[in-house]
Amino acid sequence: MTAPRFLDQAYRVNSPETARSFYDDWAGSYDTEITQNGYATPGRIADALASFARDFSAPVLDFACGTGLSGAQLKRVGFAVIDGVDISSEMLDGAAEKGVYRALHLSQPGTPLPLGKGSYGVVAAVGAIGHGAAPLSMVDELLGLLQPGGLFAVSFNDKTLSDPDYQARLDSEVAAGRARLLLQEHGDHLPGIGMGATVYVLEVV
Repeated sequence: MTAPRFLDQAYRVNSPETARSFYDDWAGSYDTEITQNGYATPGRIADALASFARDFSAPVLDFACGTGLSGAQLKRVGFAVIDGVDISSEMLDGAAEKGVYRALHLSQPGTPLPLGKGSYGVVAAVGAIGHGAAPLSMVDELLGLLQPGGLFAVSFNDKTLSDPDYQARLDSEVAAGRARLLLQEHGDHLPGIGMGATVYVLEVV
């Protein structure tokens, strides 16, 4: 394992404007640093989605796709049409180099995503919502992008799960009958820094 350069700062990012600048700066070394610390969640989410998906040709949104590590894993398990969205143009340049995306979109912090409601069969938010990342309010918008029967996969790391609001937000969708919980599984996230994460898969009703 290598000593984190940016990783140890990531969970202290506290505003959308700071996040954009931070991830632009990190983009050049992101893949190396994150994989050397055992980044497991992209593969875990891809495998989980593959176990529940009925149509691998349905369009997939990789929310906060970064440099495309998650998109590459989604492609690995058989998803054919993958779009990515991120706030960092430098990260999106790295994602484009992976060659796995149909389209890549630059989003603006604090504004709606430039995507149509009900336009996806799968939405994946891999390490994308939580402390130092996108706010919990994004869950509403991401669920709105899904067609009925669509799958929403999200991970919350251990630091994020110390705030009960995150688990409660997903529980509220299930309790209201708007979604079914298909999977809730804790495991590795970044074992190089001793951090785990819980992966959830919900089906929109």
